[in-house]
Amino acid sequence: MTANLSNNSLKVGIFGIGLEAYWSQFRGLEARLRGYVEEVAQRVARLGIEVVNLGLVDTPDRAFAAGHDFRRADVDLILLYVTTYALSSTVLPVVRRAKVPVIVLNLSPAANIDYAQLNHMGDRTKMTGEWLAFCSACPVPEIANVFERSGIPFFQVSGMLRNDSIAWNEIGDWVEAARVAHVMEHNRLGLLGHYYSGMLDIYSDLTGQCACFGGHVEILEVEELASLRREVSEGDVETRVAEFRTAFDIQNDCPAQELARAARTSIAVDILIEQHGLGSLAYYYKGTGSAENEDVISSIILGTSLLTGRGIPVAGEYEVKNVQAMKIMDAFGAGGSFTEYYAVDYSDDVILMGHDGPGHMAIAEGKTKVRPLKAYHGKVGQGLSVEMSVKHGPVTLLSIAEARNGRLKLVVAEGESVPGPILQIGNTNSRYRFSIGVRKFMNEWSAAGPAHHCAVGLGHLASKVRKLAQLLGLDFVQVC
Repeated sequence: MTANLSNNSLKVGIFGIGLEAYWSQFRGLEARLRGYVEEVAQRVARLGIEVVNLGLVDTPDRAFAAGHDFRRADVDLILLYVTTYALSSTVLPVVRRAKVPVIVLNLSPAANIDYAQLNHMGDRTKMTGEWLAFCSACPVPEIANVFERSGIPFFQVSGMLRNDSIAWNEIGDWVEAARVAHVMEHNRLGLLGHYYSGMLDIYSDLTGQCACFGGHVEILEVEELASLRREVSEGDVETRVAEFRTAFDIQNDCPAQELARAARTSIAVDILIEQHGLGSLAYYYKGTGSAENEDVISSIILGTSLLTGRGIPVAGEYEVKNVQAMKIMDAFGAGGSFTEYYAVDYSDDVILMGHDGPGHMAIAEGKTKVRPLKAYHGKVGQGLSVEMSVKHGPVTLLSIAEARNGRLKLVVAEGESVPGPILQIGNTNSRYRFSIGVRKFMNEWSAAGPAHHCAVGLGHLASKVRKLAQLLGLDFVQVC
């Protein structure tokens, strides 16, 4: 079996900076600042992240050593805590050597200095030491200048070390975005079959995807899946059908032979995923001229819905860009279901969006229904399909768009999944409302240049997705 690279964990490097000349001048300052750095490290560790804490770096020599330490530790992200004034020469060697994104934490230990207490100390050396413990903002422009002139991207969080939910939520979002970038970098994406002929917008540059997100693309043959399917036992089929009946709301008109056919394919797809260590899959295959291949592809929807629901997103129509978007949304814990425009309800100012094929059962409003279809519209064959709506409440749409210059960008819209009538046609479909109104949403979404597919997930995630785009050096467009 091929290992799933996405099992690797995120590592965040943390270091604080200070000026060594201060330690002999201001008693207790160094220990106090080291305590601040340790406090940050402990709070980040509570996010479930592996932390590499190098403590306080206060000389150029220690900066060089820290850069090598971070390289050896293979950190994915650096949090640079500016505790007091420090020379930029204690920063640049660390970041240049580590060569990973850096977040500058400009965090004061409190909302303000206690001016009365400081001014009544009666010892100006002690007073200066107290001020320096609050002096985190002082070197930030110097550091920013050096990063800019060195061509090093950097990002900032300003606020307080304690009692500041705004700053710490932002830090959490940066760490979460880095974790998702890590997931994508180590993901193995399987591509089964071929593109849907004529959908020019979904054709994608696989090298560009790997260059941007990392990961590995494994090209798969439908014949391999068909071969695995032949080996599935009748006992395993019966067990999987029982699992279907637990996981889905199977409608009474679903034939038993179709459930068995879907169960056999579901087991085979699971084996294919395991053998290749896949974290996501995009597929499409006409199957014409091969009864066995057509049988496999026309019975794949229930199994791939199960996979999508458990964090291995599957996209139909060989939609590479969109399965990447689905994986991003799922890595954020938001789901990520395959969707496109279905129809517009101008009376209620909502747009119906959904898709045939797999749905994300974990974000469904209620239990996902299974219905038989005599024809898969625009595709070969017939069989069982799933029908669901996304849970009512805030949602985010995400599309990975490929521009004329080959650059990728992330296109996002925040909206709401709302109750109301949907099309009971055996497809996923939901009603979405947007703050800018459905007319403006459609115009501005399409103007951003996405393919006609997107991924939908739960919650408003634009801030996190923006940070992911910044970490990856991608363009970002928020429609609403």
